[in-house]
Amino acid sequence: MDLITAADPESRSADPVVANVARLQALFPDAVAEGQVDFDALRQLLGAAVADGDEKYGLNWHGKRAARRLALTPSAGTLRPCPNESVDWDTTQNLMLEGDNLEVLKLLSKSYAGKVKLIYIDPPYNTGKDFIYPDNYQDGVKNYLRLTGQVDGNGHKLSTNTESSGRFHTVWLNMMYPRLKIARDLLTEDGVIMISIDDGEVNLIKSMASEIFGEENFLSVLIWNKQHSQQQGIFKKYHEYIITYAKNSEQITAISGGSGEIDAGALKKVTRGNPASDFTFPAGVRFDAPDGTEIAGTFGNAEEVTVVSGQFICRDGKTAQNVTLRAGWTQKNQMESYFAGKETYDTRGQYIIEFYFNSTGKLKCRKVRGKITPPSLLPQYGMVSKQTRDLSDLLGDTVFPNPKPVDMMKDFISWFCGERDIVLDFFAGSGTTGHAVMSQCADDESSLRYIMVQFPEVFDIDDRSQETAAKYCANLGKPHNLAEITKERLRLAGEKVKDETPSFSGDTGFRVFKLDSSNIKAWDPQPADLEQALLDHVENIKPDRSEDDLLYEVLLKQGLDLCAPIERREIAGQTVSVVAGGALMACLSPQIDGGAVEDLALGIVAWRNELGNPADTRALFRDNAFADDVAKTNLTEILRQYGIRDVRSI
Repeated sequence: MDLITAADPESRSADPVVANVARLQALFPDAVAEGQVDFDALRQLLGAAVADGDEKYGLNWHGKRAARRLALTPSAGTLRPCPNESVDWDTTQNLMLEGDNLEVLKLLSKSYAGKVKLIYIDPPYNTGKDFIYPDNYQDGVKNYLRLTGQVDGNGHKLSTNTESSGRFHTVWLNMMYPRLKIARDLLTEDGVIMISIDDGEVNLIKSMASEIFGEENFLSVLIWNKQHSQQQGIFKKYHEYIITYAKNSEQITAISGGSGEIDAGALKKVTRGNPASDFTFPAGVRFDAPDGTEIAGTFGNAEEVTVVSGQFICRDGKTAQNVTLRAGWTQKNQMESYFAGKETYDTRGQYIIEFYFNSTGKLKCRKVRGKITPPSLLPQYGMVSKQTRDLSDLLGDTVFPNPKPVDMMKDFISWFCGERDIVLDFFAGSGTTGHAVMSQCADDESSLRYIMVQFPEVFDIDDRSQETAAKYCANLGKPHNLAEITKERLRLAGEKVKDETPSFSGDTGFRVFKLDSSNIKAWDPQPADLEQALLDHVENIKPDRSEDDLLYEVLLKQGLDLCAPIERREIAGQTVSVVAGGALMACLSPQIDGGAVEDLALGIVAWRNELGNPADTRALFRDNAFADDVAKTNLTEILRQYGIRDVRSI
């Protein structure tokens, strides 16, 4: 049985270097041998396209090479689940991740690569105030602060990046570069990143983004009129910018203008909050399937639909007869109105052109888009004081200054996102983006998901500017840090969305995970006492870690969604977890009785049979849970005999 240790790739985040070499080998096989790149051969293959010398166009600064290496260094950390700090843990698809966003992004790189539709970030504007974004996870938080100039050698807090510093811009660029490099890989091919910034670094961030995303993928610099000047000088500055890039601009069509018509899903997964119901569709409804296509029984995977009566059959591009379907409809009121021949609008006032079935039988809604080709001058969303007041009303105190407008974020989301898309904000702040996602879902009855990431920046109760926030956290009985404000805002925003839209039964919860060191002990022998080092490593799992800690670390390192469904069952006295319908079957008990090994193995096989024998099932156990190697070998051989070939231990 293979053993996963802290030194193995399985115990680390995705290694982008390995992926880059593989891409290079696919393009230029002559330049790669045994995983090593032959740069002389590569130069010959590229010919005149290779840039020679130091003088070349681009943005350069001291530390850029190290920042690039930092983006390519896998993380050895993990995200530990915190159900008690979460809302609707068992059902939610949203994430609130607490920790340094660089390490968190690395940990997300396997599970969410190519899956995020929209990234919005409001990073530190580099105004001379503190920003706490450490860049060496293995050194610990105290060392982060020292390395990034936030504390002196005695641990006293300093101003991180003052304008008097000779490396004022450099420190900020080194912080931003690796985060944007990793963020790009998380985007879908038609994904978009939007970066809020002011005059201080707008030119540098645009140059950096052009290098990372490509100049050809630049979409626009949007101008946000804050309707308030916070700076005095030769000019009063009322605006900020939102720099907008696509991963592939050729894929962006959602807000390109045209007729202004959009297609949206009209059903979703059946849940207690969204129960199934029957609806009878008349003959003649558009059906985009080959002529003669007939769908019967139950279909649609997660968004399950059942044919109750009649034949669901396509004739000449339309339904051939009346058919009654049962599903979790999201717009049943509009469906009843539309098929009754009435002029119909959705909850946002958008005119519904038609309901129709796509080629797989899924019901879609075609409607006139409310906004077409938005201008680079954004609408007025109200003064900054209004945004601050709205947040203060929600939280019950003024603990976070100058939040971004929820309505502005909703516009960005509506432009680029559709049903079930993921929105990521890795400088979450007060959580405006998560609030906006929930509100947008209530407006258009979609199932968007959000991922918020926030560093637990500690509030100093002796600092007048942070005193109110520190006391607010104390009143909640929570640690005095910004991530607690983010979580509280998300909780209250979810309640507010439900209060304002009673008919909305969507997802207003979130799962909390916190960044920590790996659950697996790193192999670090001490030459002075190698025997003791070996004894210490007999138990390779840290003593304060739970089975769920281990399970979610495995999910991350194997590229599974942190919100993937998990089923649990007691088999032979052990708890067995099945993840994502059988992609992973894990028993992470610290002790497995040798006499129960056969019953455990056969119980796992039987459960896999119930799941339809997924071909790619991986089984996982704790290595030191077995009484001896014989028990471990017996379990492995039984599982492999019944078709579970990939059996591993951690």
